[in-house]
Amino acid sequence: MPRSVNSVASRARRKKILKRTRGNWGKRKNVWTIAKNVYEKGLTYAYRGRKDKKIVYRGIWIQRINAAVRVHGMSYSQFIAKATEKKLGLNRKALADLALNHPEAFNAVVAAVK
Repeated sequence: MPRSVNSVASRARRKKILKRTRGNWGKRKNVWTIAKNVYEKGLTYAYRGRKDKKIVYRGIWIQRINAAVRVHGMSYSQFIAKATEKKLGLNRKALADLALNHPEAFNAVVAAVK
């Protein structure tokens, strides 16, 4: 019995990886073994990047809150301490949005915390 190899599926599998590595430089886009390794490593970076993005956004929210609170003569840490003491039900994302897009509402929150 002759050896059967499913070349259609093998080629499709390779084409799928090579299509996803298009845009890379040099052999990373068209040599199968290198492209496969680059693609797999890129997936791990993507996973890590999704986790890092959350950390970066939290830092941005803190900076925005700090800048908005400094106008009122408080620091970020003082504001957060008083907000938790008063059991303010707003998280950093909501506070940063108020500080950026609705300054009068944020002023009311700061007045309530003081």
